[in-house]
Amino acid sequence: MKNINGVLCAAPSIYWLGSNDRETDKFEGLWDLPMGVAYNSYLIDGEKTILIDTVKSAYTDDGFCRLAELLGGRPLDYIVVNHMEPDHSGALPTLRTLYPGVKYILNAKTAEMMKNFYGIDGPFEIVKDGDTLDISGRRLVFAFTPMVHWPESMVTYDATDKILFSNDIFGGFGALEGGIFDDEANLDRAIDEMMRYYVNIVGRFAAPAQKALAKVRTLDISLICPSHGPIWRTDPNRVISLYEKWSRQETESGVVVVYGSMYGNTKSASDAICRSLSLAGVKKVIVYDISRSNMSYVTTDIWRYSGLILSSCTYNMELYPPMAALLRLLENKNMKGRSIGLCGTYSWSSAALKEMREFVDKSKGGWTLVEPALEIKSRPTCDDMLLCAELGNNMARAVKS
Repeated sequence: MKNINGVLCAAPSIYWLGSNDRETDKFEGLWDLPMGVAYNSYLIDGEKTILIDTVKSAYTDDGFCRLAELLGGRPLDYIVVNHMEPDHSGALPTLRTLYPGVKYILNAKTAEMMKNFYGIDGPFEIVKDGDTLDISGRRLVFAFTPMVHWPESMVTYDATDKILFSNDIFGGFGALEGGIFDDEANLDRAIDEMMRYYVNIVGRFAAPAQKALAKVRTLDISLICPSHGPIWRTDPNRVISLYEKWSRQETESGVVVVYGSMYGNTKSASDAICRSLSLAGVKKVIVYDISRSNMSYVTTDIWRYSGLILSSCTYNMELYPPMAALLRLLENKNMKGRSIGLCGTYSWSSAALKEMREFVDKSKGGWTLVEPALEIKSRPTCDDMLLCAELGNNMARAVKS
């Protein structure tokens, strides 16, 4: 690998043209980005020039000044549009102005979205699932990956150099911190951010993700070039295996305790549950105050671990609003195969435990309820604390088994 014109060369005649975004606070307006996010685009530079995906509109200058340097006055012949979400397609109107003769390689659903988003109606090269295009001695294969995580999503495989341009698949949060490749990056950090991205962006679509991974497994891959996060060149199989694990919802032994408390009484019950978990030998106990925690971190740990305890007060005759929002999100993620414990508190109108039970019932066996399901009035008594300890002990047995 080498640098040419300041652009990292990902393979002979293939260049990374990415941008780092450390200004956006929340991805999709929802998910915290304390370490930013990278938008990756790639140029195949041959007799014909092919751009694979673009970047968010606010970050066109960074990569496309280098694109102009690489092209050196030559035209950009093709843009492959794998996915129309604006963090990947936002630069298309600017590129159309700079390179008015460019042709777009995309599928029929993408073509419709491009018209709706940007008023661009061609020229199009429409591809179908499994189609192959031979362009200037390079064979590109297109595999559709619908609902990972939009209906038009696809990936592009360069069969000549065995490179998978995977778009959102295998991507992650986090700006690139100098290291473009997996062997240059802080992988522990990158994988944590990749899992947080998977759970919150792709997680609901685990079944479509498994179908996409089955297609990926048929390819001989030397390099994975996602649209977010590092390029995987040292061990592409590692990132594929991680995605397979997450899509199967495989869990680690541990318990996430999420509480919502107004005046500290529900928090006290939650602390008693946590202590009993620890005494029962559970080393991985992760606690979140739902009023102060970004949902993306909470849902990621719930996805990661085999046990969950929800402890919530009642608020205005309903479940505490931040906890209710979490339950809506968990229901959307279609999580299954985990144990759950419940602790509801109230002072003058009981609702929290009832609504949390309804959430468990709606999962139709996706969550296994660990007893006792607690209901505490006003402030936990000594007897209540003993029941908290019993719940912690029973949950410990469930996750350790």
